[in-house]
Amino acid sequence: MRLLAISGSGRQASTNTAMLRALSFAAQPDHQVIVYDGIGDLPIFSPDLEAKPLPQAVQDLADLIERSDGLIIASPEYVRGIPGGLKNAIDWFVSRKEIVDKPIVLMHASHRGDDMLAQLRIILSTVSSRFSEAVFLRYGLMKMSPEEIAVFFETGNPRAELARFICRLAAHCSHCEPEADFP
Repeated sequence: MRLLAISGSGRQASTNTAMLRALSFAAQPDHQVIVYDGIGDLPIFSPDLEAKPLPQAVQDLADLIERSDGLIIASPEYVRGIPGGLKNAIDWFVSRKEIVDKPIVLMHASHRGDDMLAQLRIILSTVSSRFSEAVFLRYGLMKMSPEEIAVFFETGNPRAELARFICRLAAHCSHCEPEADFP
């Protein structure tokens, strides 16, 4: 099963990206988790740019989404809302087919962010018929460096929780068929 983990952060040292990388390392051999951290590379959405060819960065993300069995989104909260880069990425896919029936779940790397999560749940349940609120994992990782986050998830209960989370997502994706190889 191929899972695409999308970081909603544009920060180089993002806690959400570091958490998603730890998730990719915790994946069992029958699951592959690809981390997408290029949210800042996407051009600002405009319906005028939706015609083919799409901007290359958007096409690359569309291809990753198309080839995935499910999506995991982890994002910080900015001013009690969804970061502009993540909202922009979602806007690019509102009228496209890639996420309409794609299983989508959330992870969160902070004890804060409930307002953003509520907004994101509304948006994702609107754009995908397979968004699941039930499959969710949250950690309080604020103020930790990516290296500290990697160590936190290397052993013990946190690593086991990541593995269980992947299994829950895999069960949510259970009727998805494999597609072309991931890059």
